[in-house]
Amino acid sequence: MTPEETSDHGHGGPKSPPPIGPMARLRAFWKSVKPWHIYAVLATVVVIVVVVVPTAVLVTRRNHEKALEEHRKAVEQAKSTPSNPSIARVNLGYAQYQGSHVGTGVCQYLGMRYAAPPTGERRWRAPVEPEMDDSGDQAADTFGPICLGISYTAFDGTQDEDCLYANVWAPANATMDSKLPVWLFIQGGGYTQNSNANWNGTALLERSNRNIIFVNFNYRVGLWGFLASERVRANGSGDLNVGLRDQRAMMRWVRRYIAQFGGDSEHVVIVGASAGAGSVALQLVISAFDAAEDGKKLFVGGIGESVFFPAQPRLEELEWQFDGVLAQTGCDGVADPMACLRALDTATLQSAANIPSPFPGRPGLPEPLPLFYFTPCVDGDLLPDLPFDFFASGSFVDVPMIMGSTTDEGTVFSSNASSESDMETFFQNNYPLLSSTQASAIVDEYPLSIATPLAQHAAWFPSSAKAYGEATFVCPGAYVLSSYTNHTSNSNTTASNKSSAWGYRYDVYDATNAALGLGVEHIWESWAVYGPDSQAGPGNGPASYYTTAAGVVGPVMDYWISFVRTLNPNTLKSPDAPTWESWVADDGGRRRLLFQADKFSMEDVPEDQQRRCEFWRDLASTTEQKV
Repeated sequence: MTPEETSDHGHGGPKSPPPIGPMARLRAFWKSVKPWHIYAVLATVVVIVVVVVPTAVLVTRRNHEKALEEHRKAVEQAKSTPSNPSIARVNLGYAQYQGSHVGTGVCQYLGMRYAAPPTGERRWRAPVEPEMDDSGDQAADTFGPICLGISYTAFDGTQDEDCLYANVWAPANATMDSKLPVWLFIQGGGYTQNSNANWNGTALLERSNRNIIFVNFNYRVGLWGFLASERVRANGSGDLNVGLRDQRAMMRWVRRYIAQFGGDSEHVVIVGASAGAGSVALQLVISAFDAAEDGKKLFVGGIGESVFFPAQPRLEELEWQFDGVLAQTGCDGVADPMACLRALDTATLQSAANIPSPFPGRPGLPEPLPLFYFTPCVDGDLLPDLPFDFFASGSFVDVPMIMGSTTDEGTVFSSNASSESDMETFFQNNYPLLSSTQASAIVDEYPLSIATPLAQHAAWFPSSAKAYGEATFVCPGAYVLSSYTNHTSNSNTTASNKSSAWGYRYDVYDATNAALGLGVEHIWESWAVYGPDSQAGPGNGPASYYTTAAGVVGPVMDYWISFVRTLNPNTLKSPDAPTWESWVADDGGRRRLLFQADKFSMEDVPEDQQRRCEFWRDLASTTEQKV
């Protein structure tokens, strides 16, 4: 077989037909094409170009946009929602806490340490940072023990020396980028008790539409917080005014950690009730000399509710108090009294704190004992001098403020005086430097005609209660406001201060209080500010706040929330609420907002009350109130 007869693969077989070239194929194709074939192809191309391609592009674009939107939502959800919606965790470096969700979009963290336990060698020393705890998540679902205070009852196990705990309420969707204003609440109790502990901030957050962070905490009080003597700090053995130092430690804790909860560390407003309000005033002075570590302010505004200013003696005037504690504990006559006191068990010290004691030179029982004798003192350090002098000279931090009081501040404190003599004795027992002439002058300023009779009380009780209320609460708050607005030319204040201070009088009637002869009692406004359920649980507040005074709660909350958020109570006030005018009127008079159940309105501070406040100011060096 010749090569031509051989297949392409070299296998034997018949010869293959010659291959058809490309041009031959093309000529064959065109010979087979009919005209209608061309028209069909052209129509198909038109459909693809005009219909199919745009539709595909549109669908692709829509799918892409949908994917982007879903991605954006996923990112936002990841930013605002915990990995497990039922758990809220914060890592503070020294400890991790697991909070819980409450209310509508609110998360609470309870019982978090803000300082190490002030026990043993840390008694009567400035607070120190918490110790490291690497045990993992700690349940922050229970309030910590409150600090030990003075009471005439047996030792209460719900209190403890280890008491420096804080609580935070934050929006559940808050992140570190939220930078929400912070409401830091300083509780009251006359510096002798933690009387406003564990108030629940849920209602405030809900009213603010979850636009704030609410924080409260415990601080040392009574013997544990304000034991005073040069021997307390001799040779570095301790510190004075540690209760106030606890407050400052809490402010620094907020500055350092509040961003973890969604708060703005540079927008903190301190708000206090009673002794907490007095603490706000004292912190205005202290902060003028003691800024945060970075030189910035620890707070940008302040609110004082029923501002409390008791006697605040100089350190040398309180040695008798320290001697009494040593005698009651068996630590008198020892070489190192502080070491002896620190070695005692808690119950022994608490028993010493609870022994009723008169001021030197005053009789004891059955006469009325002093209401408060463990209070802040002028120590030459944290309080360098009399707070009165600093307010008088304008040496205090320049921040907007609200301060006010109730109509009947003194009714829960005054003795049931039935005569002028009883009233004089009550004041001399609380202000032992008062002379008989000065005590008599107080009675002259507050005759029977100055106040209406009050149920279940003796004839001179209304006068005594009014005098004590104005001396200790009404006039000090007014004086701080006036001092603030009077000093507009020094380095600590600005001309805008005249419009950045607001005063109030709370006069919301309660039938139960009236029947008890208490009138509108001390810190009665707190039920409106924090909500009637915040202190005792749902439905357990005063009955009137669910009935006749129910309409007060929302608008009062709005004023306070507005101030915390914007440093002005009017910015976010209720639409129907009146404008809250500043403390200093255009004519130089003093104006305050009057809260009543049926209306809110501005009122002038009566001239006779201003005159009585001047009377108390003249006695300030004797009453040792310093304002």
